[in-house]
Amino acid sequence: MGTALVYHEDMTEARLLWEDPECEIESPERLTTALERLQQHGLEQRCLRLTAREASEAELGLVHSPEYVALLRGTQALGTRELQALSRQYDAIYFHPSTFHCARLAAGAGLQLVDAVLTGAVHNGLALVRPPGHHSQRAAANGFCVFNNVALAAKHAQEKHGLHRILIVDWDVHHGQGIQYTFEDDPSILYFSWHRYEHGRFWPYLRESNADSVGQGQGRGFTVNLPWNQGQMQATPECFAHLTQLLQVLAGGRVCAVLEGGYHLESLSQSVCMMVQALLGDPAPRLLGPMVPHHSALESIQSVRAAQAPHWTSLQQEGPVPIPSPSNHSPEGKPSTLLPGGSEFKTAAAQTAAALSSLLDQLCLQPTPPVRMAVALTSLGAGLVLPPDVLCEKGSAPQEETQAWARLHEALAKDEALTALGKVLYLLDGILDGQVSSGIAATPAPAAAATLDVAIRRGLSQGAQRLLCVAVGQLDRPSDLADDGRNLWLNIRSKEAAALSMFHVSVPLPATTGGFLNCVLALVLPLAYGFQPDLVLLALGPAHGLQDPQAALLAALLRVPAGGRVLALVDAESTPQLAGVLARVLCGEAPPSLGPFSMASPEDTQALMYLRGQLEPHWKMLQVAAPV
Repeated sequence: MGTALVYHEDMTEARLLWEDPECEIESPERLTTALERLQQHGLEQRCLRLTAREASEAELGLVHSPEYVALLRGTQALGTRELQALSRQYDAIYFHPSTFHCARLAAGAGLQLVDAVLTGAVHNGLALVRPPGHHSQRAAANGFCVFNNVALAAKHAQEKHGLHRILIVDWDVHHGQGIQYTFEDDPSILYFSWHRYEHGRFWPYLRESNADSVGQGQGRGFTVNLPWNQGQMQATPECFAHLTQLLQVLAGGRVCAVLEGGYHLESLSQSVCMMVQALLGDPAPRLLGPMVPHHSALESIQSVRAAQAPHWTSLQQEGPVPIPSPSNHSPEGKPSTLLPGGSEFKTAAAQTAAALSSLLDQLCLQPTPPVRMAVALTSLGAGLVLPPDVLCEKGSAPQEETQAWARLHEALAKDEALTALGKVLYLLDGILDGQVSSGIAATPAPAAAATLDVAIRRGLSQGAQRLLCVAVGQLDRPSDLADDGRNLWLNIRSKEAAALSMFHVSVPLPATTGGFLNCVLALVLPLAYGFQPDLVLLALGPAHGLQDPQAALLAALLRVPAGGRVLALVDAESTPQLAGVLARVLCGEAPPSLGPFSMASPEDTQALMYLRGQLEPHWKMLQVAAPV
């Protein structure tokens, strides 16, 4: 299994046949440029290429009315003047004699991708399509969108494959109101949209694009709108790699990505490449620059929490959520005319393009290391099952060098510990040199703390600028480790919650799945993004207490902000199953399910809230994610 790329060259046939500044940006070059970039970087060749098929009219009827489908069918026989007159009846739309064929291919590509993923032919995939779909409604084209490709794919998954819980994540500068309208009363579809809103002054100017639109009837709480109210979204191409990899920890990694908008050709093609790399399991490039959330972004997130709290028990645990007052910088005056292709949109787009060009000049697709994953796990025996492309490392650091490091700790004097240390140093050097993306090594329990101490010092001395150490179990922070900002120590399973400094944090291991998710999502991950490590050491020491799915989720999430550079140290007495699942997630596969959800205990929540209160002044990313 792998990653599917669904495409058909006929989707480039439809194009604008008259002058229309509003619509000219939706061009065939959106697809051809993206496909050329995928080919240039060898990404298309790594995918399973599927030729898109047309959706049948019966399939289109899962979302659209028969009358609307018939109207679109009739456009094939219209002349240019008739097409232009019909186009004017809709908002930001143009029709072409090939529109019906192209739109059926775009819809069919989504259905084909769903079939490939849900039958197990591939893990995940991307449908590279046009025209886009998320603005299209039951009986109306809108915003360049003809048939609602994603809504049709979700309906198809329900009808053909019997799915009962589908998450749709819509990241686009414009709100996908067509998807929202389709599923607003359906509790089996959770629709999450992150879009620019500007307090209702950004296209499509809909009140229901705001955070307090949460669905209708039984679907209340299953529509989640995250409206951006101030400034541009500034989602750079590498952001899409991070967003994709974070989604891949859900649903066993069964992710169907469908292209919607994107009209800056260079940024679009880069973003498509970043997403495909993420789907293929390649590490995401590290995010650079200050990780400090904008006040208006925090307002928006808080508004979502306030609107959703009545519908989600998990959001009620920390008590009533205050509704933030509007930002003092909210825009005033008449509505903006920022239609997808209007004159002011083009001015704003030109400004955005200049900013994007500056960012893109600094961005390049990261070359995949020659070895994605290497392990030194011979002590775990024949029961160890590894992915096929994992290198079982036989090498070791030079003996004199290993012995020199071993002199720091008496526990490393024994032959078994010394041998394990040599393999750890060898793997670590491979990661730091860019020859290996990530690795796993086994260490004897009596030497676990000493080996971790040497690995930290070795990493910092050999080029790691910011080293994050997540130590789980009975592992104490080295007493003489400098608190100089180059290393962040986070211990999970300490006796009590403590923040001895902003770089020395300890938290008890939560007892429930909800508590563990809180710890990871509301503490570990925000700290990791705020610290921006170029190397992560994940040490599962004696009595670490993690179940295999918990360890896998922790490793999978830590891999994202670190650009894939993770060295996991496991107890030599660990089960082969633990080492195997860690190897799979560090190769880019999805972690297994944590099992049934259970709420965090009051004690775990209190410990987490105490730590966050201590750390928030220093780590601003903690303001983004609150415990649930």
